[in-house]
Amino acid sequence: MKQHYDRIRVQGFRRLVDLDLELRPLNVLIGANGSGKTSILDVFSLLASSASGQLAAKIAETGGILSILTNGRADQVFFELSSWVPDSKSVLYELSLKIQGIAYQISSEKLYQDFAYVESRSGDVIYREFDGVLSTKPTWEYRPFETALSQVPKQYPIPEKVRGFLSSLTYYHALDVGPRAPVRLPQPLRPAPLPGKDGEDLVSCLFSMQQTEPERFEAIEDALRTAFPGFVRLQFPPVAAGTLAMTWKDSNFSQPFYMNQLSEGTLRFLWLATLLQSPGLTGVVLIDEPEVSLHPELLSILAELLREATSRAQIVVATHADRLIRFLEPEEVVALDVDEQGAVQAHRADQLDIGEWLKEYTLDEVWRLGRIGGRA
Repeated sequence: MKQHYDRIRVQGFRRLVDLDLELRPLNVLIGANGSGKTSILDVFSLLASSASGQLAAKIAETGGILSILTNGRADQVFFELSSWVPDSKSVLYELSLKIQGIAYQISSEKLYQDFAYVESRSGDVIYREFDGVLSTKPTWEYRPFETALSQVPKQYPIPEKVRGFLSSLTYYHALDVGPRAPVRLPQPLRPAPLPGKDGEDLVSCLFSMQQTEPERFEAIEDALRTAFPGFVRLQFPPVAAGTLAMTWKDSNFSQPFYMNQLSEGTLRFLWLATLLQSPGLTGVVLIDEPEVSLHPELLSILAELLREATSRAQIVVATHADRLIRFLEPEEVVALDVDEQGAVQAHRADQLDIGEWLKEYTLDEVWRLGRIGGRA
């Protein structure tokens, strides 16, 4: 992997009262409902929005600053991300938001390595390119409710690289596969390095890979053949000028199936396989409950697809599926529990004393037995 995050700290965000979590290429979060899995994904999503200059919009979307603070126990929220960069020291980014009336104030912000590239405290902002170089203060119309990182001058390469990497993060929820969902309909042909969060570019993405990156396309079809023994191939018949449909040829039937005829689980697996092979996969990818609608036998293939994708991206997954855990390694699993005070505690499975248990049980069985936490 190239640049990635190696640690995240969160204080005062919902049940994440004081979370300190080591991050690895593949991070699969397990735990009961309300144990903080989605909150961790939401933290990453909030930080990505903040780096894109959309912090105010994101906080408004969640219901305001009060809705993200630890209920009755915090008046500010603190985030710290440690970003590993090849041939360099880790870069640390800190951000604190504090209640101000019914809104919020960016009370402090800092991006630093050996010195601070970006530093802000209660609206007083400075940027630096190198240690010892005179600081730059904003001379433009500075937006106080957006982060200093999102407004960093483009001529500062390291802060801009950090900003671009964080803002590119993508968050995927369970795919909509309703009767009129975009993934079931013919789609306009257009450049599409990703299949889209709603599958709106699935056809274009697959067709593009078939034409320009056949190895990726073949890897997707191989995964489909492993998952569905009757699968033969995907085809892309035109339905109008600039519009393609997609069909699924099955050896058991004389006529191919169109997308509107496929099952929910089949569509979701196809979308996930395409996403994880996509040439436009971003540096960090969040996936919430990828197991939805998937037959348990498909989860072993999904685990391999997730693991293979970590050669190109850092993956964070939230799941309830014990069967998926069976096909993972302990170093890929993070168990989340809620303590007696209602705060989330996180433990990486390989840092717990479960070696003897794994000699007799699979990882999902060890989880169900309560040896790694993450249970109700």
